Amino acid sequence: MVSLHTSPLDQPGTGDAGGMNVYVIELSRRLAERGIAVDIFTRATSSALPPVAEAGDGILVHHIHAGPFEGLTKGELPGQLCVFAREVLRAEAAHPVGHYDAVHSHYWLSGQVGALARDRWGVPLVHSMHTMAKVKNEALAEGDTPEPVARVIGEEQVVEAADMLIANTDLEAKQLVNLYDADPGRVDVIHPGVDLDVFRPGDRSASRRRLGLPQDAHVLMFAGRIQPLKAPDVLLRAVAVLLAESPELRSRVVVPVVGGPSGSGLEHPESLAQLAAELGLDDVVRFVPPVAQAELADWCSAATLVAVPSYNESFGLVAVEAQATGTPVLAAAVGGLTTVVRDGVSGLLVSGHAPRDWAAAIRRVVFDDALHARLSAGAREQARRFAWEHTADRTMDAYRRAATMMRREQLVG
Repeated sequence: MVSLHTSPLDQPGTGDAGGMNVYVIELSRRLAERGIAVDIFTRATSSALPPVAEAGDGILVHHIHAGPFEGLTKGELPGQLCVFAREVLRAEAAHPVGHYDAVHSHYWLSGQVGALARDRWGVPLVHSMHTMAKVKNEALAEGDTPEPVARVIGEEQVVEAADMLIANTDLEAKQLVNLYDADPGRVDVIHPGVDLDVFRPGDRSASRRRLGLPQDAHVLMFAGRIQPLKAPDVLLRAVAVLLAESPELRSRVVVPVVGGPSGSGLEHPESLAQLAAELGLDDVVRFVPPVAQAELADWCSAATLVAVPSYNESFGLVAVEAQATGTPVLAAAVGGLTTVVRDGVSGLLVSGHAPRDWAAAIRRVVFDDALHARLSAGAREQARRFAWEHTADRTMDAYRRAATMMRREQLVG
């Protein structure tokens, strides 16, 4: 595995750590359970990190020194690709020839390294985009920064080099074909999963006691990185509309925002807190630092609903995790969220990002007990469709097909 710009050992929810981190480590664990040894190469961000760390039986994380440990933004990382690639190749050279059977790269920066390793080692390259510049640039949040041309070109190069591309959803597969001219025969749709042992229906009252939440509160939760793309401001603006229409609710509304600044949100890390103050929501919004998976599951269980108002999501792991606890999800009708959330069954999909529309959707879920109960049951059922075990089995099949395609190409060549 190559995960250059973010380590699977990092805490999701802040900086560049998010759903991709969860994806890499959870998939690696399931592959290891199936007898596949996994080496994960990532860039070292601290001198205190060991050269190699064990992340579980059969999983080694290699911390590659490439550039300064701190202070590099994701936009500056392309300048470290050569150094990183050199060190990856050097690590492999310490093993007997044929040590690796496949390379699976995550995000376009890793794909650049993966393409070089593919050719050097003679093994297939499987690539997961996770997000795509062309898609993001079509749905920018107000004030967000477009992805640079260099990334677009880099992604096109990776798409051309990969033996197999893994798309999270049918929509992502179509985007790869239509926007990047990917060969449809080299695109496989494999949904990410959810750890159903961690995210499972729990006792809402007990969760609220543990987290210090009132038992009778309407808990309207956001979880994820705080950046324009994820649109936590949409939830805050919607709550402001809701309370303006029904001021008597103020004493019973709690809005936990679980996560930390990320991406372009790092430029103004206090902007969401400032917005909460401007909207007069200081008394209802609670900012919670990123938490481990078990505690995130507790927050999801405690919530009345979880809002995912993103401008774009290739999948939306938080939405699956919330549903697995039996909590309905209110999601923007964009990207992979239209696959993850079944409108009217496991949650509600909202078209657009108008606060008034989101306030109306919140009102529906919160005040219609029958609807909430129906969505809660549907959420649990929907989440069972997504399991990491299934993801791992399908991914192993993708590795085999990629190897077959590479051999076929070599014979033709």
